[in-house]
Amino acid sequence: MKMKNLVDNAIGNYPQKCFHFLFLILIIFIFSLFSGCGYAIHKKSELPFDTIHITKIENKTLEPKLQDRLYNAITSEFLKQGISVQKNAGYKLDGTVKKFDLKVLSEKSDVAVEYEVTIIGDFKLIDPDGKTKEFKNIGSPFIVSFSGTGLLNELIANKESITEKAVKDMAADVVAAIIYR
Repeated sequence: MKMKNLVDNAIGNYPQKCFHFLFLILIIFIFSLFSGCGYAIHKKSELPFDTIHITKIENKTLEPKLQDRLYNAITSEFLKQGISVQKNAGYKLDGTVKKFDLKVLSEKSDVAVEYEVTIIGDFKLIDPDGKTKEFKNIGSPFIVSFSGTGLLNELIANKESITEKAVKDMAADVVAAIIYR
């Protein structure tokens, strides 16, 4: 009889103990997420400005239309952060894409099967007083790669989509560097 009461008590408290344990884990996770893991909540009032003008994005690479893609990606990223892009804004952004590489990472039977896209640029923020702040060698924080087996049209489509991802990563880095550093 004693053993049965012990088992009933242990099983009866089990769901409650599990709930408390999971709740504690959730609290620890949320606390760690917002304190020191690189994430922070910023209010719109804490932004350094609310409008910006992207004056020019220059492409010094051989990749066509990279300046247009980057302009669109930076504009989109500023909008996501609550900053509008307007021609009459006090802050101005200039940029130059100075490196775009597509390298072969691996081969199989003398055919390239994996490629790497690297994109790097320099940017300049000009405030309303004419002071300039430069951001050098901004690019994707990691190597963006893709597999290249299959038909040529599939390879070109993969290259285009991974180039788009590299450009979006670069735009996110540019905007983060301007706003939060």
